Parts: sequence; C-alpha cells; structure tokens
Amino acid sequence: MPRPHLALNLFWRTFAWLALLLAGAVLAWQYTFKLLEAQPRALESAEQLAGLVKLSRIALEHTDPINRVAVITSMSRGDTVQVRVAEQSDRWLPYNTSSFSERLAAELRQTLGEGTVVARSVNDTPGLWVRYTVGQDAFWLRTSPAPMAISLASNWWWVLIALLATIVGSALIARLINQPLRELADAAGRIRDGEYDSRLDENTMTSEIREVNMGFNRMARELAKLEEDRAVMLAGISHDLRTPLARLRLETEMSVSDEQARHFMAQDIDQLDAIISKFMDYARPNETQLRPARLADIVEREVQGFRDPDQIRFRVQVGAALKVRVDDTELGRVLLNLFENARRYGHQPGEPARVEVSASRQGAWVELRVRDHGPGVPADRLTRLTTPFYRGDAARTAASGAGLGLAIVEKSVQRLGGQLSISNSPEGGLLTVLKLQSA
Repeated sequence: MPRPHLALNLFWRTFAWLALLLAGAVLAWQYTFKLLEAQPRALESAEQLAGLVKLSRIALEHTDPINRVAVITSMSRGDTVQVRVAEQSDRWLPYNTSSFSERLAAELRQTLGEGTVVARSVNDTPGLWVRYTVGQDAFWLRTSPAPMAISLASNWWWVLIALLATIVGSALIARLINQPLRELADAAGRIRDGEYDSRLDENTMTSEIREVNMGFNRMARELAKLEEDRAVMLAGISHDLRTPLARLRLETEMSVSDEQARHFMAQDIDQLDAIISKFMDYARPNETQLRPARLADIVEREVQGFRDPDQIRFRVQVGAALKVRVDDTELGRVLLNLFENARRYGHQPGEPARVEVSASRQGAWVELRVRDHGPGVPADRLTRLTTPFYRGDAARTAASGAGLGLAIVEKSVQRLGGQLSISNSPEGGLLTVLKLQSA
C-alpha cells in the first residue's frame, strides 16, 4: 500500500497533542488571571486615581484665585502626583492602546464626567494624564501609569517560561509513553531478523505494558521452538531422502545395462537431489554475519564454478577496489542461483548463455548488475518471478527447475540488508540489480 504523504510517528503525535493541550491550558490560565485578578486590581487603582482627581478638584474649588496659583505650584512639584494648568495648545495622545486601557478610560470618564480626557502623554511627556475642569479652568493631573499597567503584555515572560516548561514536559511525557512501544518495535524487528531470544521486561510497573511484554515473550519462545523443530525436521528430511537416493543411484549404475536408460535415471536422481538442495536453501534459518568483503573476489569465485564455455560465457566488469558488507557465503548463493538461471533460460536456441556482470558505487550502496541475453520475461509476469514455485512462460521454464531460484535470491538479499530489482533490459534479456551495503 502507498505510504501517506505526511506520516508522523507516535512520539511526535503524542508530543504535539500534549504540547497543544498544555499550551492552551497555560494561555487560558493567563487570560483567566487577567479577567479575574489583573483587571479588577487595575480598576481599583483607577478608582483611587479618580479619588485623587476629586480631591485636587475640591482643593482648587475651595481656593480663591490668588491662593490657587500657590496650590497648583505646590502640587506640580510632587514626585508621584502632579497638577498643572491645561492650555489650549497642549498636544496629547489618547489613552487607548489596548482594550484594557479603553476600559480604564471609560471608567474614569464615567466617574469624573463626560468631559474628562484621559491621555498617555501630554506635550511629549509620558504618563497617565487626566484632564478635568474646575469652573471655567481646565487642569491636568499626571501620575505614573505603572499601577494601571497590569495586563497580559506585562506577564509575557511568565507565559514564555510556562510554554517552555510545557514543551519540555510534553517531550518527557511522550517519551515515557512511547518508550515501551519503541522497545516492542525493536524486539519485533529482532524477531523478524531471526533473533528469537529477544525478551522484554516483564517486571514493569504498568500492568498493560507488562501483559503485552509477557505475551510477546511467550510468542518469541514459541517461535524459537518452532524454528528449532523446523531445522531438525529439515535436516531429517534431507538425510532421509538423500540416503535412499544415493543407494538408488548406486543400484542404477550397477544393475541397469542400457546405457541411455541408466543416463536418464541418473539425471532424474540428480534432479531430485538438486530440488532437495533448493528446498533446504529456501527454508534455511536467517543466520548471516555481515562483514566487509571484496566484491570482485566473490563474483570471480562463483564464475569459476561454471567452466563449460559451450553452455555459459561471462563478461565481468567489477572493480577490484569495490567492497561490500555482506555474508560472502550468502552472496555466493545469490550469484550461483542467478548464473544457473541465466545458464538455463538466458540464451537463444542453439547458443551459449552470455552473462554480463558489472558493479558501481552509488552513494552508500554498491549496485551489482547481472544481465543475460535471453528472451526476457513478459512485463506482466516480472513481479511474480520471486514467488516460490512460480514458473514463467515456456521460454524460461524447464521441467528440471524447482521454481525456487529467484525466491531464494530475494530472501538472501533481504538477509544481507540489500534490495533486489528484476526487469527486462532495454538491450534485451533479463536484468537483475542487487543493491548491497557499501563497506
């Protein structure tokens, strides 16, 4: 099945959901604090400010014009609260930088009257300015805006700390949740590679994970027992079949007088022995030890096993410096099956099979290409060539085959951690490409 375009593993999905949940909780808490705690305190300060304005207004209303100048002069020298006469030429900016400041200004106007002006600066002097009237005169009262500056913006550093703690906490929680699943996936991978002794912790405190681990361990023990029984059974079958075959061949050689009949009977016996070997190769346990090896040496060793130029001829182009990380016996078995497949089917009638073997480095991989010059395989049957016991059309089929050659190749390449692709070469014949790990 095709993989989705965007796929996140369980850790990142868990982390993302936890982070979103906790971040939303932090922001909701901050907003709730603003509504239930910060704004009421600021409005209380606004009421105190309105009280200062009323006191200054009363003081100025009950002072005669001569002494009013002295009172204003005295009040303008204050550090926290200052009063000065408002002029027609004054420049001021409204106190409406946020929804909170607009609400504060509205509360002051409601308390002091509609003619009240609330500004954040007057004549480029910052502060919290309130303009009010006393009779026909207007005055500015200035105070520090700090008591009224309680808002979400003043607490962003707390929000950032909370969000950072949310990210770290979400990562730790997600890792704690997904660690048992990661261990289970790793153990399943080892089982797939044939390491049946993989065991998971059965003493973990989480009951669900403990039950899963116990079930997995039971499965691993059963698989190990089945694999052991299979190996014993296959060894017994191989021995029990080959022993009577050897006796039958000996008896055939000694008792059959017709040379042609004796030859055909010997061929049938050899064919049965070869089929048994194919079965054993396909059912062999997945035990490989990967180590660096020179590719040219392995190819040359397997080529030397086909010494009859009347049946198969090789053209090898493999650099001596190319090294791959393989099990040389396993790779030799792969090449043996490919060369035998080419010897049987990869040639035109009446001609020897011609096989080209070449290799090149492709990044972290080494591509080994084996091409014959036979009739090839119909495109609709290429994907089924590695199916056990499947045989293609008559051009590439013989009764002497077991239908396991390319299935063994595919399985062996998987054991080597490589990749296999089979296609028809544009120049004719069948092209097999092995991608092996570079050493």
